[in-house]
Amino acid sequence: MWTSAQAERHLRSLELFGMRFGLDRMRRMMTVLESPERSFETIHVVGTNGKSSTARMIAAILERHGLRTGVYLSPHLISYTERVRVGERDLEESTFAAAISRAAWAAERVNHTLAGEDHVTQFELLTAAALWAMAEREVEVAVIEAGLGGRYDATSVIDSRVTVLTNVGLEHTRWLGPTVRDIAEEKLAVVAPNATLVLGEDMAAPALVIAERIALEQHASIVRPQPLSDTTELRVHGIFQRRNFALARTAAESYLTAVGIELSEEAVAEAAARTEVPGRLQIVSEDPITILDGAHNPAAVAALVQSLPELLAGRALALVLGVLEDKDAAGMLAALLPLCERAWFTAPPSSRALSPAALQSLARQLDFDAVACEPEPWRALMQAQDWARERGDRAAVLATGSVYLVGDLLSHLASADDRVPAQGSPARTRPTHTPLRRSAR
Repeated sequence: MWTSAQAERHLRSLELFGMRFGLDRMRRMMTVLESPERSFETIHVVGTNGKSSTARMIAAILERHGLRTGVYLSPHLISYTERVRVGERDLEESTFAAAISRAAWAAERVNHTLAGEDHVTQFELLTAAALWAMAEREVEVAVIEAGLGGRYDATSVIDSRVTVLTNVGLEHTRWLGPTVRDIAEEKLAVVAPNATLVLGEDMAAPALVIAERIALEQHASIVRPQPLSDTTELRVHGIFQRRNFALARTAAESYLTAVGIELSEEAVAEAAARTEVPGRLQIVSEDPITILDGAHNPAAVAALVQSLPELLAGRALALVLGVLEDKDAAGMLAALLPLCERAWFTAPPSSRALSPAALQSLARQLDFDAVACEPEPWRALMQAQDWARERGDRAAVLATGSVYLVGDLLSHLASADDRVPAQGSPARTRPTHTPLRRSAR
């Protein structure tokens, strides 16, 4: 039996093999593991933004209807164990390690059957481990978040009653195609015959055309969410999270109806009030107000910007930004900088990180010069917090641009949580999840 450290080392070793399209390896993995994906029902969540939040919310609603529910998410923030949850809890480290060990055993056998340098990838192994673990834990229904695209994504070995498309934006065009129509085709290739397709509110017109065509071809029904009532209170912050929860409610209701269970509004309200989404408009400090958000493309940043006024309440904003080199950093800066008084550019802990100097150059093209470059994210956050703290309660800090950045900062906060803070250090901060009340209009 592997330890959690052995499991993590093995997963990291697979990063060398990168990403490879195709479902053949994954199907062989399922055969070796005796088809764990067939032991429970699934809801498949695909899209550009909002998948993790929506998946968590769907699982929370289903769990409160008496169903033993699992959820598979990606990426993680701090620990790989965050990717697989059963009963709204991350898998225990020992259980996760056992699942990775079992999937690695299956991968070794599959690799022997592959030609040339073909090899089971990290994401394929993680997905296989997740499906095996949920089967072992005897879940009744699992909410599965797709990784990249849909058609050739490792998660596409499942056959789902309900497919959810959150939205479609221009991202990963090298692999998914150059237009929204192309990307929608790839994501919606997972829709099964006679399934229910739940479409997000913020759906681009070209994607909607593709969705309607595929639904017709697959004899699938399309369902659209209704906006949440203003009296619905969410534990998470943000206008975009209200849209995500409305989508999750509709997806959960579609599944429950299909299996003969009536939706309980009381259960929905409890899920809304208790479901947390780490790394999405997460307030980790009140002194000064410090917000972490994993927005990593212009569409996600636009949704973030729309929600910030509710949290900032007129405060000056210090920005800590780190972006990967394959993202549209210029588009993100164009949306963020008009809200900021000062910015610290840093580098997420990734070999694909865009340099702080490159971000500074882009900012100058937008006539924004109030910039400091600090490659170490934790130091950048400390400096931004010091700047905001000097202004009393008149300033706040936002760290965003990459899930890798947010994960690194959360890791530092977790390790600092039990230490006596040094002067000027944000180690005194502690994650908070205070729900915002909305008054009826």
